[in-house]
Amino acid sequence: MPGTGNPYATSDLGRRVAARRARLGLSREEVAERAGSTPGYIAYVEERVPAPGAEFLVRLANALRTTVQDLVGYTADLPRGGAAAGRDPRTEEIDEAECWALLDDHGVGRVAVEGQDGPAIFPVNYRVMDREIVFVTAADSALMHASASGTEIAFEQDRLDEAFSQGWSVLVVGTARTAPDGDEAVRQAEAARFGPWAGGGRETVVTLSPRRVTGRRVVVPGAPGTTD
Repeated sequence: MPGTGNPYATSDLGRRVAARRARLGLSREEVAERAGSTPGYIAYVEERVPAPGAEFLVRLANALRTTVQDLVGYTADLPRGGAAAGRDPRTEEIDEAECWALLDDHGVGRVAVEGQDGPAIFPVNYRVMDREIVFVTAADSALMHASASGTEIAFEQDRLDEAFSQGWSVLVVGTARTAPDGDEAVRQAEAARFGPWAGGGRETVVTLSPRRVTGRRVVVPGAPGTTD
């Protein structure tokens, strides 16, 4: 794997396979069993530059509950949600405890604020710390100004399973703040370890204290993860 002294370059396919496997919480052994392969070959796909056949790619995509197009990066620049709706879908409410579990420790979400030119939405790298959302922004950004004024903002995170036309969405609404002293200094240092992908000198740490945490899930009967 990268950073472990592996002399081989990791392919785009390998990175996508490893990332999808990690997102599903599967071991290489579990993926191998689902795909009719071996853990060693799954490791080879992830760590080196293979050219697996079309038949194996289909089995691997099915094992990872995704599509061949997603694994090879064909859909990387396309907007999500292009698949047709599933058969007999239903919407379920997600309780607050599960919402926090879905948000996990960190990830990429979207923050909505009311700016000088009207509502605006920004993607952010976030961390969850003590059931608060923490992210980093630029000192002169609309996010920072909204935080300094104590305005309520909204944070949203979602996941789509395009192969089976289902997914979930979590919404967190509350007051944002910036507080550089005391215990918040430790929080800033922790948040800085997960700096924004965009770079560009974003060093102001913003904390969103939730007033409301809600979630919804779209379920398709018979799809993986369902009980009916």
